Amino acid sequence: MIRVGIIGGSGLDDPDILKHPEPIEMDTPYGAPSSGLMAGTIGGTQVLILARHGRQHQFSPAQVNNRANIHALKAAGATHILATTACGSLRQEIDRGHFVILDQFIDFTRFRKNTFADSFEGGAVHTAMAHPFDPDLRQNLIRTAKDLGVTVHARGCVVTIEGPRFSTVAESKMFRIWGAHVINMSTAPEAMLANEAG
Repeated sequence: MIRVGIIGGSGLDDPDILKHPEPIEMDTPYGAPSSGLMAGTIGGTQVLILARHGRQHQFSPAQVNNRANIHALKAAGATHILATTACGSLRQEIDRGHFVILDQFIDFTRFRKNTFADSFEGGAVHTAMAHPFDPDLRQNLIRTAKDLGVTVHARGCVVTIEGPRFSTVAESKMFRIWGAHVINMSTAPEAMLANEAG
């Protein structure tokens, strides 16, 4: 059975998009998640919603407990994760309101916990990350966006910065040279942990 975990950033953490919403409160070995989960359905699909920055948007990007969030979604039965995030464009062809289906990331965070393995006492953990986003899920998103008439970019590399400040002009130029298309403060740690969690 598919159960989609949605990590909602700006706008997609609204529990009103669910049919038959039910709250799920839980703690994790990594502390409390950013918010309680809301379980329900969208179009017949089982869905879990988690508000990345808390229900009152009280957590800055560096304060988000990504390990607890990913652990909570997995413990609640999520088989897939859709993580939405507001981004800044680093490319002229990517404009406001465009939908970018990421296929790569550059991690430019400095202080985030990005692994569940605090030590290698139980064995080494080196998670493959060459292709960090599920290709089948990406193709479904691309196809659906096109069917809905949404302006979609089928590939994109996001650079995730520490925040909460925005980048300087010099940094943005550097990220563009590195091959990044968009910039945000959330994706890389979440993608690393979600892959590690399976």
